Amino acid sequence: MIMTPFWLAFGLAGQSMFTARFLVQWIVSEKHRRSTIPIAFWWLSLGGGVMLLVYAVARRDPVFVFGQAAGLIVYIRNLFMIRKVKHAEGA
Repeated sequence: MIMTPFWLAFGLAGQSMFTARFLVQWIVSEKHRRSTIPIAFWWLSLGGGVMLLVYAVARRDPVFVFGQAAGLIVYIRNLFMIRKVKHAEGA
């Protein structure tokens, strides 16, 4: 794959979104004065992970594809578990 400005920007945007999750987690933890993983962490993980997976597929990098695809399972599962708890609390 030839690295075009589009793919470079797309890859950097995905990595930036993925990295932002740590900043969000740090800020929320500092606010609560305890280690906390906010739901935004999982959404940023999912969004950044999907973007990085698309980037990895475009680059045809099987190691990168496997790493990102495996992580998506964890992010989606956590979002489902959070949704289930919130739904049970609201019932």
